[in-house]
Amino acid sequence: MSKAVRDAVAGVGYFARGVAWTARRPRQWLFGLVPALIALALYAAALAVLIMYADDLATAITPFVDDWPGGPRRAVRIIVGVGIVGAGTLFAVLTFTALTLLVGEPFYERLAVRTEESMGGAPPEAPGSAGAELLRSVGDAIVLGVFALGFAAVFFALGLLPGIGQTVVPVLAACVSGYFLSGELTGIALTRRGLRRRERFARLRRERPLAIGFGVAVFVVFLIPLGAVVAMPGAVVGATMLARERLGEDVAGV
Repeated sequence: MSKAVRDAVAGVGYFARGVAWTARRPRQWLFGLVPALIALALYAAALAVLIMYADDLATAITPFVDDWPGGPRRAVRIIVGVGIVGAGTLFAVLTFTALTLLVGEPFYERLAVRTEESMGGAPPEAPGSAGAELLRSVGDAIVLGVFALGFAAVFFALGLLPGIGQTVVPVLAACVSGYFLSGELTGIALTRRGLRRRERFARLRRERPLAIGFGVAVFVVFLIPLGAVVAMPGAVVGATMLARERLGEDVAGV
């Protein structure tokens, strides 16, 4: 087994460890559930509207099939409509974590600290005002949202390609999404160690298979109905463990 595969499997293991940690501490799981429920309500409403108008959107962006026979015209618009909903779902999964972490920053900061305390102690909080940290978090969420929108558009277009769009593209989308999810989730522990977004992603690039393995496991669970809500606390805990043991062990004295 190659090192890349071993690291990817280890990444999945960190997510499993995080879920197991919260399973043994139901109060901590419930504590971390609150922000995810708030974000779920917002995204469920947005996705419901998207699904409601998917057919109209598909018609609006495929005027070139207006003169086609009924069967082929309808088939093309069904494929485009499914692609629109799929792209919206991908965008939601990518940005759900960012929004949930932003809404629930005090919750997840505390959950990450409790995780580190159970592992021997949390590092002191990096210097800086709460207002500045909030602005950085908002900025990071906006940057991720822009990237997520771009990737959703690209994967939507690629998903229309016969064969590739139904095989290669979903796998590629999962890997890209997983990588960014790892970046968001490990951000709590790494920010506490004084690392900013560029530094955090530089460390992720050095451990790319590990980050992708962890993130893809989270991504797949997040695609399950209510999976994002139920697993969010465990994902935060697992990411904290990953950051502590593999990404941030050489900073902040930990």
